[in-house]
Amino acid sequence: MKVYVSADMEGVTGVVDAEDVQPPGRDYERGRVLMTEDVNAAVRGAYAAGATEVLVNDAHGPMRNLLPDLLDPRAGLIKGRPKPMGMMEGLTPEYDTVLCIGYHARAGVLGVLSHSFMGHEIEDIWLDEQLTGEIGLFHAASAAYGVPLALLTGDDTACDEMKAWDPAVATVPVKFAKDRFAAQLVPVAEARESIEATTAEALRTLSKPDAPAGPRTLAVRWQSASVASHLTAIPGVTRRDDRTVTVTGDMLHLYRIFNLFLRVCTAVTTNPPYC
Repeated sequence: MKVYVSADMEGVTGVVDAEDVQPPGRDYERGRVLMTEDVNAAVRGAYAAGATEVLVNDAHGPMRNLLPDLLDPRAGLIKGRPKPMGMMEGLTPEYDTVLCIGYHARAGVLGVLSHSFMGHEIEDIWLDEQLTGEIGLFHAASAAYGVPLALLTGDDTACDEMKAWDPAVATVPVKFAKDRFAAQLVPVAEARESIEATTAEALRTLSKPDAPAGPRTLAVRWQSASVASHLTAIPGVTRRDDRTVTVTGDMLHLYRIFNLFLRVCTAVTTNPPYC
């Protein structure tokens, strides 16, 4: 059984603030340890369920967060950026299942550190007119590969978002949102025990996902009309209004295009071509 792990950071045990997840935040180095140990709990659960291979993709921010010297030595690691498939780099149809560790709720929802991919740059995302964020897009893309998403960990809001997309996915809430930068925390040892046990149980009861047939439509509403304008240079991308772009295609194509959107947005907002 080959297991793929996508590890984000905002939904990790004990993390509640940008200082915990962004360098040079005062608690970022501690956040890296917390992130690595949550992943280790999932790796232990995977091997307890019979995994023969585990690959972990560091999927947060600079994608250089996980600590290789503390990571379970049975797990492979993809680290750094850019990556053509971003948060799901390395996933192929050869894998039997996906685990999402440390995920967060979409932009506009009152969850711990909630956002959609680029903080304040993205206002909303729709997949076939359904509001989504990182969770929904990842679930749809992994289903397009034919690989079931077995488990997600994060705050209770992220877990609820996952259940709304697919009730079959096991979830582990490691904290309960009080506001965007505040939460009631599950004790660290208890959270990791739950991640390990729930991972093992989820992998013993896997079922293949049903991926919608035919083309799908992705729409993204940006804070900046300039970003939307530049994105129309990509073949197939059109504008719905000044700040919203749409593109249609198969789900894996949409995921690749969306990762290109993110790189274009970074170029436009951090190094504007006009003065």
